[in-house]
Amino acid sequence: MSGEETKTDVFTISEMGEQAAEKNTSQTNKKRCLFEQFVQPCLAELFGTSLFVFVGCASVIGNQGTGGVTQPAVAHGLALGVLIMVFGQISGGHFNPAVSLSVYLCGGMSLPLLVPYILLQMLGGMTGAGLAKALFPSNIYAASLGGAFAVEPSELGQTTLAEMIMTVFLTTVVCMGAVNSQTRSPSAPFCIGLTVTANIFAGGMVSGACMNPARAFGPAVVANHWNHHWIYWVGPTCGALLTVSFIRLLFGDQKTRVMFT
Repeated sequence: MSGEETKTDVFTISEMGEQAAEKNTSQTNKKRCLFEQFVQPCLAELFGTSLFVFVGCASVIGNQGTGGVTQPAVAHGLALGVLIMVFGQISGGHFNPAVSLSVYLCGGMSLPLLVPYILLQMLGGMTGAGLAKALFPSNIYAASLGGAFAVEPSELGQTTLAEMIMTVFLTTVVCMGAVNSQTRSPSAPFCIGLTVTANIFAGGMVSGACMNPARAFGPAVVANHWNHHWIYWVGPTCGALLTVSFIRLLFGDQKTRVMFT
């Protein structure tokens, strides 16, 4: 009788051990899932935006005196393409509040991530601009406004329109190349980087071709340069909303379109 009880006890203890192990594994997987769904993407946006804004500001500061747009255009485009390639599978590789807004409204990300993304992108913009300030002599930094954007008071309308149009181009490439199932492409990071480069060549002399409120906000904070800063929020936001309208009404796949489904 005692032998049977011992066997039963061993069997029961073994079962309890397996159940505890399964429970621990389940809890670990749940924590890992939450980390990969929410924490890791936010960290990727913070880190990626910091690097992008650093390269962007440094290219403008280092270009001081030449007056051309080639260096900033190539630097911004290459940096963005590489960062999207690296972090795209983690966070989507937005690094831009206007892009996050358009991607969310086109169904490419969940609502709980939208506000954290934007806040961390702004923090990343400040971090990247701060690193650029630490890198250059103060006289060169001040002469270039630390990579911040300067707008002529007489050209507010043209500057806002330029930012809106260029952001439409950028967010269209992002949403059609990385979100829309019909047109999604593995070459999206390369195409997005090229789009930024093309836009800076086209509109760099008009508005600076920002297309990114975080890219404008970071150096504005660090250099304390706020003249007509609202343009770099209004223009890109309007451009993102126009893109969403086009995709939701005309160009999106059947799941995305709200008409003719």
